[in-house]
Amino acid sequence: MAKVFESAVICAPIEQVWDVVRDFNGLPNWHPAIAKSEIEENRPADSVGCIRNFYLVNGDNIREQLLALDDVNYRCDYTILKSGMALANYHAVLSLIPVTEKDTTLAIWSAEFDTAPENEEVLVETVGKAVFLEGLLALKNLFS
Repeated sequence: MAKVFESAVICAPIEQVWDVVRDFNGLPNWHPAIAKSEIEENRPADSVGCIRNFYLVNGDNIREQLLALDDVNYRCDYTILKSGMALANYHAVLSLIPVTEKDTTLAIWSAEFDTAPENEEVLVETVGKAVFLEGLLALKNLFS
């Protein structure tokens, strides 16, 4: 099983960062690789089980399902239902932790998934850097 982990400290209180992150349909508002997104069947974006159908700026389409949204622990779990990547059993978590020293937020984005051994290195790099780290840095820039 492949594992990916990226993190960043964001110079904003956790509640402000969570307001952005908890919107399961809000990726185009802060992630530079996402062109547009919609929640299928007009369900609320904070409804566990809802599916976001989004397009990357390169035109690729991805569908993801919200597995859990925890407003107490500032955690969002989701899975990929459809993508052009050669992976399966994808489970990702985007979580926030308060850093009390300066009222900042530690954002952690991680995932585990299955893939063929020959694909693992490239997929870990792609998901880790092009998706997670790029997104976290863009999120960080929203508050700078």
